[in-house]
Amino acid sequence: MDPDSEIRVDFPPYLRIYKSGRLERLIGTDTVPAGLDSATGVNSKDIVIDAATGVSVRLYLPDLTADKTEQEKKKMPVLVYYHGGGFLLQSAASPTYHSYLNSLVAKARVLAVSVDYRLAPEHPLPAGYDDSWDALKWVASNNSRGDGGEPWLAEHSDMGRIFLAGDSAGANIVHNTAVTAALRGLGAGSGAQIEGIILIHAYFWGKEPVGSEPTDAELRGKMEKMWEYVFAGTSTTEGTDDPRINPVAAGNAARLRELPCKKAMVCVAEHDFFSERAKAYYEAVKKSGWGGRAELLETEGEEHVFFLKDPRSEKALAMMDRMIKFFGSD
Repeated sequence: MDPDSEIRVDFPPYLRIYKSGRLERLIGTDTVPAGLDSATGVNSKDIVIDAATGVSVRLYLPDLTADKTEQEKKKMPVLVYYHGGGFLLQSAASPTYHSYLNSLVAKARVLAVSVDYRLAPEHPLPAGYDDSWDALKWVASNNSRGDGGEPWLAEHSDMGRIFLAGDSAGANIVHNTAVTAALRGLGAGSGAQIEGIILIHAYFWGKEPVGSEPTDAELRGKMEKMWEYVFAGTSTTEGTDDPRINPVAAGNAARLRELPCKKAMVCVAEHDFFSERAKAYYEAVKKSGWGGRAELLETEGEEHVFFLKDPRSEKALAMMDRMIKFFGSD
């Protein structure tokens, strides 16, 4: 049989991977342009931050004409957002993420930076991790317009209040980018500080089930193959116990105490099969000796990334309100 037509891993309705290595993306390929959103007044623009790789970000700025008080005119927190899609799907220009961030930026009054990291299999991990870290460094480097900094960031951002957030694979990136920031720092003299991280329905996994996580051998086998696939076979011998996908495995959790922020929020959905792993992450962070504050938001009766599928639902709006409160809390 032709390996280019024989399916190796089938994950409907998201993607198919063929034995030849070819990927068929079933969703997540549509895009919309940046620009002024008439519904929210939020403006956005795309900036290529690395000409060599083509990696770009989409910046979002709330409607400044709505700022009526001196408090509202102060510089805004910066939200660096990493989209989901299993490291294989979606982009910063996705209609789903563009609409969501327009709404979040308008309500939270934050300046958002949505990162368009490179996707596997064309660019296997760790390319996406590297791009995500480079994007955060780029944000931190734009603290001042005097050295040619990006105007929106230089004029309107409070670099002492950076938040990292993402869903699914993007939440995985949030954790790994925070770990990298703890090891490398954001640049002496930049004034940049990560105040908080938000992990939404995080894509974490491991060889052994935790809690009531599915034990189905076929599903777990698919998850192992997916991780191998996004790394193009270059991952470590640990497989899904690699610390980048299983930060709570034995020997991995020590990194959690070094998280470079003062607060962390973990969001889970009751019917998401990733939820047990995310709750284990939350508990591990609390027990690690980290000096910050961790909080857990569990949404009952919902599935993976429900807030993107029905963003105007009562529960999706409640989750957004909780995130906005997190931005402003001590």
